[in-house]
Formats: sequence, structure tokens, C-alpha cells
Amino acid sequence: MKTVNTHEAKTNLSRILAEVERGEEYILSRAGKAIARLSPIRHPSALAQPGKWRGIVTIRPDFDAEDDGINAAFEGRGP
Repeated sequence: MKTVNTHEAKTNLSRILAEVERGEEYILSRAGKAIARLSPIRHPSALAQPGKWRGIVTIRPDFDAEDDGINAAFEGRGP
């Protein structure tokens, strides 16, 4: 993450935006104090790809079965 002051950001906005498009994040500052973060927008369609993990990840049929040890820990009854 890079930090730039507002004057530098205004002067180099096109370059900074090109870097943000490639995934870089910036902190904008004024008088040495951070005031804003500039980061890329992550579109859900780019993140969610149905079937992407098919054949790589398997989910056991009993993945959501009750577990007395885990339930006891959540209920404060110890491990």
C-alpha cells in the first residue's frame, strides 16, 4: 500500500488510477495525516465463479453433522 499526499494525487491521478486498476491500494494524506483509502472495486462476478473448485475440493456428506465437543465449547461447557 502506497501513501501519497493530496497534491501528488491530483498531479498523478491518471497514473495512480492505472495502478489501482491493477490492484494497488493507496492512502491519501493531507498534512501528513491519512484521510482516505483508494482501492480497486472488486466486482462480485469476478470473484464468484461457479464450479471453479469442482474436482479440487470435496465436501463430506456429514460436514454439517452435530459434534458434541464443538457444541459444548460454543455453549461454554468446555472442550
